[in-house]
Amino acid sequence: MSKVRKSYMVTLILLLAVSLTLSACGGKKASNNSSEAGSAEKPVELIWYTIGTPQKDTDRVMAEVSKYTAEKIGVTVKMNMIDWGDYSQKMQVMTASGTPMDIMFTASWAFDYVQNARKGAFTAIDELLPKYGQGIVKALDPAFLEGSKIDGHNYGVPANKELPAQDVWRFNKNLVDKYKLNIDSVNTLESLEPLLKTIKANEPGTFALAADKSFMPVVPYDYIIQQMPMAVKIGDAGYKVVNIFDTPEMKQALKTMNKYYKAGYIPTEAATLNSLTDVQATGKWFTDKATNQPLADNLWSASLGYPIVSKPASPALIYNWSVMGSMQAISANSEYPEKAMEFLNLLNTDPVLRNMVDSGIEGVHYKKVGDDAMENLPESKNYDMPTFSLGNVMITYRDKNDPVTKWDEFKKFNESSEKAPLLGFNFDPTKVTSEIAAVQNVKEEFWASLMTGTVDPDKFIPSATEKFKAAGLDKIIAEAQSQIDAWKAANNK
Repeated sequence: MSKVRKSYMVTLILLLAVSLTLSACGGKKASNNSSEAGSAEKPVELIWYTIGTPQKDTDRVMAEVSKYTAEKIGVTVKMNMIDWGDYSQKMQVMTASGTPMDIMFTASWAFDYVQNARKGAFTAIDELLPKYGQGIVKALDPAFLEGSKIDGHNYGVPANKELPAQDVWRFNKNLVDKYKLNIDSVNTLESLEPLLKTIKANEPGTFALAADKSFMPVVPYDYIIQQMPMAVKIGDAGYKVVNIFDTPEMKQALKTMNKYYKAGYIPTEAATLNSLTDVQATGKWFTDKATNQPLADNLWSASLGYPIVSKPASPALIYNWSVMGSMQAISANSEYPEKAMEFLNLLNTDPVLRNMVDSGIEGVHYKKVGDDAMENLPESKNYDMPTFSLGNVMITYRDKNDPVTKWDEFKKFNESSEKAPLLGFNFDPTKVTSEIAAVQNVKEEFWASLMTGTVDPDKFIPSATEKFKAAGLDKIIAEAQSQIDAWKAANNK
């Protein structure tokens, strides 16, 4: 072998040896310091879409949230809020177009949980819950997870809150006291009339009955799909599905609403109003309709900054839509479903995180007045979030005026409530998908105008019914009836 070739081979062998040695050292270092490398990795950003009036300080609060979650589970959070009236439509468009998102608010009444689960918008969490959501399972009343299964699978994490739903009339107590009004006499929509008349006569520029486009009168029916015209009357042992606009109760309620609208008790623009947040901030309203929970008056008073009192407008019943009334789902397109579930588990079990998301930054938006109680500071007006929509309500701080037994009262409220007729039944729209889409289009044309009293129901109900029938409402009702009959038989109803 020539000296040149021999020299080349020796050099090559030495280079290979050095390379292998460095590689081995590097591998050993990486192996020994894998935890350090992991902790140094950039946190995963989770994109969260939720419902509610966008708040000025959302990004400021989420920056603090992200510091906390980055340290705890290696994630940061970007929250996007979409206003109440726009949420469902905008979320439909964004999910259909593949807009990046990880977590999204869904419910029976907003960005429909059942329908979107069946469309494939959400990740099934049956395997994620036992691995990354053990705290959620432990915290929730089993009725929440059982009642929110779709075709045997869970697709969302329900908020641990009140199980039943009860409509109430809320009143601005400043005006109740000013005019010495007797709200104890209020038990129906019609019984509001003398109070509304007093406010209209004496408080110009004030909404006597504050209603926006999501308003629905209270009638004793359980809807097949929330805010769609198919329903079963509460107490009907036959479970007959009807068009809600054919019922005497709804016809009477809409006549009353139209009477109130003509009298000037209801906002002129009610059918197009997305929310009443701005009006509520000014206190220029007298009454509205809301969903109750134990000690709700304290919660509303603290949030609005002036006293609120309420009276029941309906019995407390556990509906499908109340079990599914507030949920967080993981997007089917999420790149980080495991991390999303880790975050939801922390959100629903860690009081520090849950209260930061709910009430903002301690010392800025609120201050503690005890181990588990708080009061809002003036800056809270820049971060006033809908508590029920953000996760486990029962680990949020009590308002300073709430009794220490608050969460015990929630549990009693849940345990003592009766079930609505369709609890546990989830309509499968597969056979009538096109008809539901067509009926939805008709609903968009008539629903808000009728519900807010903006139009005369004697003239518009016949027109709406004609268009609903042409769109296929009767076929949907027949399909729903068939499914309910089968469900009744299978469950010995």
